[in-house]
Amino acid sequence: MEFGLVMYTAHTIRKSRGDFAILLSHIVLGCKFVCTAVNKAGLAKLIGLAGETNVQGEEQKKLDVLSNEVFIKALVSSGRTCILVSEEDEEATFVEPALRGKYCVVFDPLDGSSNIDCGVSIGTIVGIYAVKDGVDPKIEDVLQPGKNMVAAGYCKYGSSCTLVLSTGKGVNGFTLDPSLGEFILTHPDIKIPIKGKSYSVNEGNAENWDGQQQSMYVEKCKYPQDGSPAKSLRYIGSMVADVHRTLLYGGFFLYPADKKSPNGKLRVLYEVFAMSYLMEQAGGQAFTGKQRALDLLPTKIHERSPIFLGSYDDVEEIKALYAAEGQK
Repeated sequence: MEFGLVMYTAHTIRKSRGDFAILLSHIVLGCKFVCTAVNKAGLAKLIGLAGETNVQGEEQKKLDVLSNEVFIKALVSSGRTCILVSEEDEEATFVEPALRGKYCVVFDPLDGSSNIDCGVSIGTIVGIYAVKDGVDPKIEDVLQPGKNMVAAGYCKYGSSCTLVLSTGKGVNGFTLDPSLGEFILTHPDIKIPIKGKSYSVNEGNAENWDGQQQSMYVEKCKYPQDGSPAKSLRYIGSMVADVHRTLLYGGFFLYPADKKSPNGKLRVLYEVFAMSYLMEQAGGQAFTGKQRALDLLPTKIHERSPIFLGSYDDVEEIKALYAAEGQK
């Protein structure tokens, strides 16, 4: 049996004086709680709508509300956070001075919640920034490029509960052992294949895509002209599940801008940045259609962006299409 998450954290984060390890243990606790809630959602009457909409204009599920409350409480009680940005909250949460630490956490407490009622894999996405000790936190501390994150990860709730994490030195995956109640290292040093056999996109939006590059790439996947086999379409509709498959098997995930969402749909801070960080740490790439995703400088906490991420060579192909279009 591989060593668990606690030993991994102690080994890689020694210089943080234990602060990061404590923060991570509270994030893990939140993941375990949400995993349990997801597993018994039908029995505990947690399926269905909560009767409200969030700041994104999306109808909130009961588990959305519960998951957000769980992570807010877990992060604040760690005593190691100063600013929290959640997909579910319109404003950032500034932790009171008595419980304040040096980390800013941006997160989507329950990604893919529209899939809750049918039992499809969903998850939590987290990104972490650090601020200088003794400096009062300000919103600019989270409005930074993704390349400044000190860690990012996601927890997938499905046939197994899997936590995928990077602290800037590669990517590791941990699986929750229900009998122990602990995460065990099961996917050490994840490396995404340099090229994949599948692509992941909601083709139902194709007629509204902004620009021809996306359509050209998807057509190339379906009908390659170089004699290579066609790529398989694999789309779940839960970013955590789609990215997890892409990370392990290779390939390409894209969510381009369209006429309905001209700035893209996915949120920069806690979806685009966190997943792009993991992809780069695993040897892949992430591109917005204009630049490296992690170089974006957000101006508001719920800003959106197009995103193309996955295997290195697959992202190179879409970048070449955009470059060619720009030269016309």
